[in-house]
Amino acid sequence: MKKYPETRLRRLRAHDFIRRLVSEAHLSVDDLIWPVFVKEGKSERESVPSMPGVERLSVDVLLTEAKAAHGLGIPAIALFPVVGTEHKSENAEEAYRDDGLVQRAVSELKNNIPEIGVITDIALDPYTSHGQDGIMRDGDIVNDETIAVLEKQAVSHACAGADVVAPSDMMDGRIGRIRAALDAASYTQTAILAYSAKYASSFYGPFRDAVGSAAALGSADKRTYQMNPANGAEALDELAMDIDEGADMVMVKPGLPYIDIVARACQLFNTPVFSYHVSGEYAMLKAAGAQGWIDERQCVLESLLAFKRAGARAILTYYAVEVAAWLNE
Repeated sequence: MKKYPETRLRRLRAHDFIRRLVSEAHLSVDDLIWPVFVKEGKSERESVPSMPGVERLSVDVLLTEAKAAHGLGIPAIALFPVVGTEHKSENAEEAYRDDGLVQRAVSELKNNIPEIGVITDIALDPYTSHGQDGIMRDGDIVNDETIAVLEKQAVSHACAGADVVAPSDMMDGRIGRIRAALDAASYTQTAILAYSAKYASSFYGPFRDAVGSAAALGSADKRTYQMNPANGAEALDELAMDIDEGADMVMVKPGLPYIDIVARACQLFNTPVFSYHVSGEYAMLKAAGAQGWIDERQCVLESLLAFKRAGARAILTYYAVEVAAWLNE
C-alpha cells in the first residue's frame, strides 16, 4: 500500500497541465444528446415554466434550433411530442399515425439536416387520455396489448426516417417484439435505445408538465411498470433482458440519483449504457443557479462528468446546447 511521505498524491494535483494529463474521465460534445419538445403550429416557441430556458418548438423552429445544435457538434437530438387533448385517446391511435407530429418532425429533420441523429420516444403517455405509458383496461396497464401499439409506433417512426427508436414504456418483452417488427418492415438499420432501467421517480415532474401528461395523470402513478427506487439488482436483470432481446444501447433513468446503477451496468455489460439527466435535475440546477446559491456552469459540468466517470457513453441533457457552447469556448 502506498504511504506518506514516500508517496504524495497531491503532486498529481499541483498544476493545471498535470491535472489534465491524469484525468480519468473526459466530457466532450460527442457525449451529448439534446432532448427537445415539439408541438404543432408555425413559428411557435412556448416556454416551459418549470424548466427555465426550455421551450416547446413548432417543427419549423425546431429545424432552426437543430441546425444550430448540429453546428455546435451535438451528435443527436431526442424528440418528445406535445400532443393536444383532441388527439389523445384511450388506445393512443395518434402514436402511429403516418402524418403525426413526430413523424412529420422526423421527416423534416432528416430532409434538412441528414447528418444529425434523430432519436424518437416510443411510449404512449403523450397520446393516452389517462397519461399512462400503456393501454389501460379496468384500471390496469395491459402489457401485451400495449406492445402491439408500440410496434406500430416504432415502425411509423422508422418509416419517417428516425435513426434510433427509444422505447421508454417499461413493458415486459417489448424490445424483442419491436426489433422483430422493425426487421419485418425492412428497417434493419434502425437502432433501438432501450430505457431498460427506468425508475418510478419523482424527478420527472417538469417533463410531464412540458409534454402535457401531468394533468391527465393526476394523482395516479406508474409504479406497476416503472422500477422501484429501492431496487438495484433488479435493474441489472432488466438491462440484461433488453440486451438479450436486441437492444443496441440501454438507458438508466434518472441520472445522478441512480449513478450507482449506471456504474454497475457499465462494469457488467459491453453494450453501450446511456443515462438521462432528467427534468427535475435540470430544474433544480437552474433554480439554485438563478438564486446565486451555486455556480451553475461548474455544477452542471461536474454533474455531467460524473456520468462519464461512472462509464456512461452518452448523456441526454436539457443543458446540451449550453454545455456544447461552453466546451467549444
